[in-house]
Amino acid sequence: MSASQPPHPADTPTLLVKIFGKDRPGLTAGLFDTLAAYSVDVVDIEQVVTRGRIVLCALVTAPPAGLEGDLRSTVHSWADSLKMQAEIISGLGDNRPRGQGRSHVTVLGHPLTAESTAAIAANITAIGGNIDRIFRLAKYPVTAVEFDVSGTETESLRTALALEAAKLGVDVAVVAAGLHRRAQRLVVMDVDSTLIQDEVIELFAAHAGCEDEVAEVTAAAMRGELDFEQSLHARVKLLAGLDASVVDKVRSEVRLTPGARTLIRTLKRLGYQVGVVSGGFTQVTDDLKERLGLDFAQANTLEIVDGKLTGKVTGEIVDRAGKARLLRRFADEAGVPLEQTVAIGDGANDLDMLNAAGLGVAFNAKPVVREAAHTAVNVPFLDTVLYLLGVTREEVEAAHTHTD
Repeated sequence: MSASQPPHPADTPTLLVKIFGKDRPGLTAGLFDTLAAYSVDVVDIEQVVTRGRIVLCALVTAPPAGLEGDLRSTVHSWADSLKMQAEIISGLGDNRPRGQGRSHVTVLGHPLTAESTAAIAANITAIGGNIDRIFRLAKYPVTAVEFDVSGTETESLRTALALEAAKLGVDVAVVAAGLHRRAQRLVVMDVDSTLIQDEVIELFAAHAGCEDEVAEVTAAAMRGELDFEQSLHARVKLLAGLDASVVDKVRSEVRLTPGARTLIRTLKRLGYQVGVVSGGFTQVTDDLKERLGLDFAQANTLEIVDGKLTGKVTGEIVDRAGKARLLRRFADEAGVPLEQTVAIGDGANDLDMLNAAGLGVAFNAKPVVREAAHTAVNVPFLDTVLYLLGVTREEVEAAHTHTD
């Protein structure tokens, strides 16, 4: 038989053996021990356990002539002895081939309602998609489920589900299926209001007594109403004369976003490289890079002369275009194709970076950013981004348990 020929042609008689009931150790081995007496080949297996109840399906070739009745009787007797139910269905060949165009659809809900699940499933069907498999990725801190979908193109699916998700108040991410999902990747995130809960310049402003003025300009810039570079210079100018010792105070005041350490720790254990780009300042991002074990970090630099902040920044400005440029630079240095990158951000200043990445994630973002990004996460836990990458909660907890 050549490698191109299927082992079991479409006209091969097969039996679908289904077992239902209370789960217990040894069921799978017991079923196949029972089937082994009839010299059948295994074509496919699927098993699902939900709240202690099992559905075990085995697609096998039909036994030699004259033995099918005996096989059926033996399987039913074995199931009855375990207080299980059995169903055996005759047919031909393997499962039908999956359609062209394959995607992973991750749905996050807090909670995930039956109404929203029904609507997502109906939309997949409406554009010609077929749900081949559903798997729960996490039950905490959000409910995350993944649909394997075939029969429609990823971009069409993403567009249709993005509109539905916005109406339902759930987060939906759609990515193309393939080997690349488990390949080495690079994750680059914004800092202020993404990796951390704060706006760093506002922390500096609090020490300079100009919080209100800085916050007003920051908010306008994040909404995309002001040119970032102009707003940066205007805000930094208000810090002139601050003693450089304030840098250590601001570092101590920075609060990581819930789930930030878990996200980074898990990504690193999976072999990912992780970086940050910020319209804030290297005086803070360099410290975060060391504390969190980041691979890359780039931000603006506050000028300090004679122990005082001058009210100026030095070097290349990290603005909206600069963040996308740095994403490409980090990817090149990491040896990761751009399509294998993930960018996470919340403001208009992140839009170019989110659009340049293979997957752009708007994290608790402004409306203009949510509408433009590939997907959005609207729960306050940064580690939920892991579920968009197909990482399960069990894998997250294992990374935590085995932290060196």
